[in-house]
Amino acid sequence: MSETNIIIAGVGGTGILTLSQIIANAAIKEGKNVVIGEIHGMSQRGGSVVSDVRIGDTAFGAIIPTGKGDILLGIEPIEAARNVYRIRKDAPVVLNTYEILPPIVSFGKQKYPDFNEIIKLISEFSKNIITINALELAEKAGSSAVMNIVILGAAMKRNIIPISYESVIETIKEYFPEKYRDMNIKAFKLGFEST
Repeated sequence: MSETNIIIAGVGGTGILTLSQIIANAAIKEGKNVVIGEIHGMSQRGGSVVSDVRIGDTAFGAIIPTGKGDILLGIEPIEAARNVYRIRKDAPVVLNTYEILPPIVSFGKQKYPDFNEIIKLISEFSKNIITINALELAEKAGSSAVMNIVILGAAMKRNIIPISYESVIETIKEYFPEKYRDMNIKAFKLGFEST
């Protein structure tokens, strides 16, 4: 195996860093080389957060070079659009349809783009867009806080991330405290079954 480059884009508080840790720990469990790079914005205030996860023997640098992303996990639509230029042509984009409005939009200072405009922008880089209402499935699992795990489940169904379903389940069980385990496992399974 050479390498698989995963870009995770969202806003602070949506579990971007948790998601990168789950993927990395599952890969390590399978004996794979993993490198993680993180770019934080004002994460405490809903600012941009991007995490790069590189899996494979040739993965050395923490940041994925522009145009080399093999998959983009978009936990928030605008943040996915901001990072789509980093993927290779037609790499899969797993995109949450739930919009998290930044404070500047909430205060009426700017307008959030129409979702169709976001899709149009992303489709300039990839026609392989998988949309999923992660909020709806996360709430079905027990909390909006598990949208990130729903997105992971949807991505895993596509067989693009080089880790096994079983390793992810095992990693979720080890990573989360007991009171959150079942909810996260349910979120992962709902995401997996949704696509």
